[in-house]
Amino acid sequence: MASISKDRWLAIATLMPSIILIGIFVYGFIGNTFYVSMTDWNEEQALSFDPEINYTGLENYRYLFSDSLSPEVQEMLAQMQETMGDDFPDDISMFTDPLGTRFRQDMVNAVFYSVLLLAGAVGLGMFLAILLDRRPRGIGILRTVFLYPMALSFIVTGTIWNWLLAPQGLNQLPTAVGLDPIQFDWLSSRDQILTFNWQRLLPVLLYILAAVLIVWGLMRLRRKGAKALYHLLLPGVVIGASTWLFGGFLPDVLMMEEPHGFNLATLGIIMAAVWQYSGYTMALYLAGFHGISLDIAEAAKLDGAGPFGYYRHVAIPMLKPITISAVIILSHISLKMFDLIYAMTGWDTATTGHPALNMFTTSFRANNFAKGAAIAVVLFLLAAMFIIPYLVSSYRKKKGVA
Repeated sequence: MASISKDRWLAIATLMPSIILIGIFVYGFIGNTFYVSMTDWNEEQALSFDPEINYTGLENYRYLFSDSLSPEVQEMLAQMQETMGDDFPDDISMFTDPLGTRFRQDMVNAVFYSVLLLAGAVGLGMFLAILLDRRPRGIGILRTVFLYPMALSFIVTGTIWNWLLAPQGLNQLPTAVGLDPIQFDWLSSRDQILTFNWQRLLPVLLYILAAVLIVWGLMRLRRKGAKALYHLLLPGVVIGASTWLFGGFLPDVLMMEEPHGFNLATLGIIMAAVWQYSGYTMALYLAGFHGISLDIAEAAKLDGAGPFGYYRHVAIPMLKPITISAVIILSHISLKMFDLIYAMTGWDTATTGHPALNMFTTSFRANNFAKGAAIAVVLFLLAAMFIIPYLVSSYRKKKGVA
C-alpha cells in the first residue's frame, strides 16, 4: 500500500506542473476572453493610460447577431419613426456600424466553408481511397501524389491557388482546345446565391432544423423504423409546417432587411482547401479499408455483392467511426481557415470573409478588444458544438450505455 501511495504522489507531482500551466495559459485565458467579451473595452480605452472598462453583459453578442445599433440610437430612431410616420426613411444603414453586418455575412460564409469543405474533402477522399484500394498500377506513386498537398502549409496552398485562379490561370484552360476562356472572377466575384434575409433569421433556422430532422429520419427509417418516424420525421414535419403557417408572427431580428447568402467568391478558397485535405481523408479511409478482414470481403462476394455493392453496403458502413473523426477534424479546420483566406484574398475582402479574420481585424486593427473577444467566444462555442457530442458519445460507448 505504501508503494502504491508513493507512486500515486509521484505521478501527481510529475503531472502537476503541466496541469498548472494548462490551467493558467489555456483555460485561464479562455475564461479571461469570456470576461473581456462582456465588457466595453473599445478603441478609445485601448489608447488610454487609465482605461475605465465596464461590464456590459451580453451587449456585444446582441450587437453581433442583431441590430448594430446602440440603445441610444435605437431610441432616437423610434422617436423619429413616431414623429415622421410614413415619411420615415426605409434605409437606416447610415446609423449602423458595418462591423455587425460584416460579422453576420462572415458567419454565413463560415457555414458554407464548413459544409462544402466537409462534403468535398470527405467525398473526394473516399473516392481516392476506393480507387487505391483496387490496387491499380503505380499505387505507391499515386498515394504520394494524393498525400502531397497535406505537406504544404495553408500559406503555400493559398499562394499556389491564387496563381491558378488568376485571370490568366485556369480561366484560360479551355483555349487549349479552341474554346473561349472562362469568364469568372474566382476570388473577387460579387454574385450571391441561396440568399435569405437575416431580419427573418428565426424562421430560416426553424426551416433548417426541420430539414435536418426529416433527412436524418429518412436515413434512419429502414434501421430504426417507428423510432425514427416518431422521434425525427414527425417532429421535422410539424416544425416545418408550423413555421410555414405561423412564421410570420415570429419577431424580426433586425430593424431593416439585410440579405446574406453564398458568395461565389468563396468557391476558389473552398477548392484549395478540398485539394489540400482530400488526401488526409483518403489516408484515413484507405487505412480503414485495409483493416477490414478478407473473410468479410469474401463473404460479400459469395452473397453476390459487386465492387460497388461491397463498398456501399459493407465497407463504408463499417468505417463510420473514421467518417465521424474526419468530420470532427475538418470542422475544426474550417473554423480556423484564417491563413488560407489571408493568403488568397487578404484580410479585408468582405465577400470571402471569415469570423477568424473578423476577430483579427476587430481586435488588432480596430483595437475593439471586447467585440473581438466576443467573436472569439462564438468560434470557441462552434468548435465545442462539434466536439462535445462526439466525446459524450464515445464516453457512453466505452461505458456500455450506447
